Amino acid sequence: MRLKDKVAVITGAGQGIGLATARKFAREGAIVQVCDLRADAVEAAVAQCREDGGQAFGHRVDVTRREEVDAVVAAVLKAHGRIDVLVNNAGITKDARLQKMSLQQFDAVIDVNLRGVFHCAQAVADTMVAQGSGVILNASSVVGIYGNFGQTNYAASKFGVIGFTKTWSRELGPKGVRVNAVAPGFVETPILTTIPDKVLQHMREQVPLRRLGRPEEIANVYAFLASDEASYINGAVIEVSGGMTV
Repeated sequence: MRLKDKVAVITGAGQGIGLATARKFAREGAIVQVCDLRADAVEAAVAQCREDGGQAFGHRVDVTRREEVDAVVAAVLKAHGRIDVLVNNAGITKDARLQKMSLQQFDAVIDVNLRGVFHCAQAVADTMVAQGSGVILNASSVVGIYGNFGQTNYAASKFGVIGFTKTWSRELGPKGVRVNAVAPGFVETPILTTIPDKVLQHMREQVPLRRLGRPEEIANVYAFLASDEASYINGAVIEVSGGMTV
């Protein structure tokens, strides 16, 4: 098991890529800390991780509220004494064209996708530096590399996450802490449920593999980056998109 006994905090772990990552980490032997805004989703995810034979514990948290993030980190440290991996997966979309986007839509996405990532990383950084080891993994997106129609707020947040990743890898790398980002393409998650079938088909046709990604395929990359097998990967942005940007 590649992550045996590593204490891993995963945000947005109640569904989609976050849930798949929590389950993958549990199967790889990690002590998984399932974090999500919805208490019922946390409970269900913990149960699934345990059904997979892993160790898992749940925390209801709003990543935009620093006091809640700090409380979760304190609870994990009290229970386990260390934090080895942080997966900053929590994220939302509120799409609209530039001329139609409200300040509320813009602020909500920046608050979760950018400020939330900052809160969580800063909350664990001192612990990881003191340990002399740790891994921070940030969820970016191909939209954060190439932009996308109707996603000013989302693209800005995911571009920003790449900036975080590059900066923190320089600051924390000398202390033994690796920081990397994953940039998924189109993935079959609940975030796509509002998209019409015709649009989904067009999305598939943009990918050389002619299909959308599966959450498990992103989780596999997170598990590799969190493991000692990726010990010399730092400051990287790994695109997992089926070749859609080729």
